[in-house]
Amino acid sequence: MTASLIVAIFAAIILASLLVAPRSVTVEGFFGGKTSQGGAPSLITLVLSQVTTWIFARSLMNAAILGYFYGMAGTLAYTAYYGSFLTGGFVVARLRAGGAGSVQDWLGARFGSLGKGCYNLVVALRLLSEVFANLIVVGLIFTAVLPEVALAKELSIGLVALLGLAYSAWGGLSAALRTDVLQMSVFLVVFVVAFIAMLLSPGFDLGAVVMAQGTSGSYNGWILMAVAALQVFSYPVHDPVMMDRGFLADPKTTQRSFLHAFWLSALCIIAFGMFGIQASLVGAEYEGQLIGTWAGMFPPWIFAALLISLLVSALSTLDSALSSASRLCVEELNFAPRTLNGGRTVMVIFMAAGATLTVWGNATLFDAVAVSGTASMFLTPVLIVGLVMGRSVALWSYLVAFAAALLGAIIYFARAADWAANLLPEGHKYEQLFAICIVVLIVGFVAVLAGARRVEPAV
Repeated sequence: MTASLIVAIFAAIILASLLVAPRSVTVEGFFGGKTSQGGAPSLITLVLSQVTTWIFARSLMNAAILGYFYGMAGTLAYTAYYGSFLTGGFVVARLRAGGAGSVQDWLGARFGSLGKGCYNLVVALRLLSEVFANLIVVGLIFTAVLPEVALAKELSIGLVALLGLAYSAWGGLSAALRTDVLQMSVFLVVFVVAFIAMLLSPGFDLGAVVMAQGTSGSYNGWILMAVAALQVFSYPVHDPVMMDRGFLADPKTTQRSFLHAFWLSALCIIAFGMFGIQASLVGAEYEGQLIGTWAGMFPPWIFAALLISLLVSALSTLDSALSSASRLCVEELNFAPRTLNGGRTVMVIFMAAGATLTVWGNATLFDAVAVSGTASMFLTPVLIVGLVMGRSVALWSYLVAFAAALLGAIIYFARAADWAANLLPEGHKYEQLFAICIVVLIVGFVAVLAGARRVEPAV
């Protein structure tokens, strides 16, 4: 019964998304998100789109899993990444004040095609990981609710990938924005109902949840909080979904959208993390990325509401990731013509690549965040010295910072290998990640400051 309900509701949401997507779209609407009248998206559209694309399925699972293992410290650590809306809004405002139309514009003016190429490489990997990670969560959910169905994971991933691609490829960014509003509205209603039900359940104690240490103690949760603090300045800048939405409306509307997206998404992440914390408090065994755990903890309708929330967030992120991928490859990399078919071809390739990666299994969901967040850290010294302080930064400095960040990400990803383990200090993986982040920032700032010079005012 629960499985049938989940499948039916999710199918209805996908059908509604197909109906909401624009019937016709222009090139400007496909790549730039313009409305059918050629206008910019409204504040409410930007806010809901920002939130729903950032509280995607992987993020919700991460918040709950970190809450399960590290208590409120783990959930707050992941919530700290949502400070990216504040730092991202700051960076966007500075870029626009300087006349840049994108991060690539600013980097290209200072570091040429090589500088843009380094950035675009990190962005492309980020987008591919978004497609992969959200499809993985879809597969995990349907494997859990349809255990009797052979190939439930593969079939669900394939079907959601095809249906998500259908409306995304039809309308591009304009479709993503319109369907984000629908999907976020559904998510909020379903999730709030499930959350209130948990609060009112007999075994729930808010004080215990707030003070919870998790099954593994809170120490590593606080270490992860420190990691988030080091990464939060650069993290939003390597996310093209957020950056793309920073240049769609006028500056005032854009800044308000970043502020409102921050508090709304932070509340959602903390609330979802409480489901993981509650699981640890009642002594539930960790099973199937918590999906199996919740099945035994909650009444069927609450369990269904949680999974529908995850599925909706996965769908909303897929369309936004695909629209950003098409803009990246068409407008920034010129890999395809700036036509509807050019953008659609890119979407097909990215979705196919992401779906193919799911057959390799799923590593720890947080690893994708940690790896891409570390790789993005070359932007922190470059932006602080170049954008905030207004200094000219040498190309060699930029490349040294980039190489340090990329090497740090590779070492963390390969930390189980002997060669990487020999380079890392003894300790938990989050302690190792913290050490990597410190070294990456030190190398980056030393290189950038050594190659920086004051820009002389024009006479």
